[in-house]
Amino acid sequence: MHTQRLDWWQHEHVFGQDQVKAGEGRTLLVVLLTSAMMLVEIAAGLAFGSMALLADGLHMASHASALGISLFAYVYARRLAGHPRYSFGTGKVNALAGFASAVLLVIFAAVMAWESIARLVHPIPIALDQALVVAVAGLLVNGASAWILAGPGHHDHDDHGHHHHRHDHNLRAAYLHVLADALTSVLAIVALLAAKFFAATWLDPVMGVVGAALVTRWSLGLLRDTSRVLLDAQLSGGTTDRLRQALEAQDGARVADLHLWSIGPGIHAAAIVVVSDEPRSPDHYRRLIPPDLHVVHATVEVQRCPHHLVGNDEVPMRDRLPG
Repeated sequence: MHTQRLDWWQHEHVFGQDQVKAGEGRTLLVVLLTSAMMLVEIAAGLAFGSMALLADGLHMASHASALGISLFAYVYARRLAGHPRYSFGTGKVNALAGFASAVLLVIFAAVMAWESIARLVHPIPIALDQALVVAVAGLLVNGASAWILAGPGHHDHDDHGHHHHRHDHNLRAAYLHVLADALTSVLAIVALLAAKFFAATWLDPVMGVVGAALVTRWSLGLLRDTSRVLLDAQLSGGTTDRLRQALEAQDGARVADLHLWSIGPGIHAAAIVVVSDEPRSPDHYRRLIPPDLHVVHATVEVQRCPHHLVGNDEVPMRDRLPG
């Protein structure tokens, strides 16, 4: 075999990760919007001596940092997509950034709950008018940011009641950060109005606890989904069963071993062992993989099934397979 002919069986492992994702531009816009609002609130807090404005500005700084992680992940994954150190490209950088952001969200929720409980036990005076202005401004900024990140036609609803991007965990994490901020603003407005008109000052810290519980729930869902990607968890049974059925649909072939996992947003890799009495080439079995499963890298091992005899009866192939 001539060495130069090896390129027939070789291919790159970029899988489109070098392309600018739609979420990158949206995340950059939200980072700029959040950072601008952060600087305005910190400057106003220092100029007017308002602790409410200063505190909310510092709070937005923490979210600007988290959104910065999401933006950095997009740029890093795109620029190093073809680097040979990454066996399947840089798709998992997306999940890693989402996981890191989810951890920050859990920390944010814990701090929110701790501070709310402390204020419930030891109430402090609230500058209601200033706090309402801050809460409304924060809601407008975060509402606009959530709308930008949601984008047109790329989201669905889950059982948590919010919509998110189906495969882009990094964008989902950024969306959850601004959604958590917007939720905090809504709950704060409700509590502050109740305190202003009904003297129900206790509702402010209670709403903080409620918000922390919701943010924690969203964060745990993101942690679960991103950790499955990072740990190469097998895809859901329905997806794996579809692949198995497609491979076993012809020639009496049986799948002896099958691994199907995510290597990036919406793309998968597979390792397959096929056993058959009349085996075909690995490329034949690759062509049987349904295109909508988005398997961009498949390693197929093909084995001829030996004819073991027990007395005069041939053992069926399904009984010869381990397990």
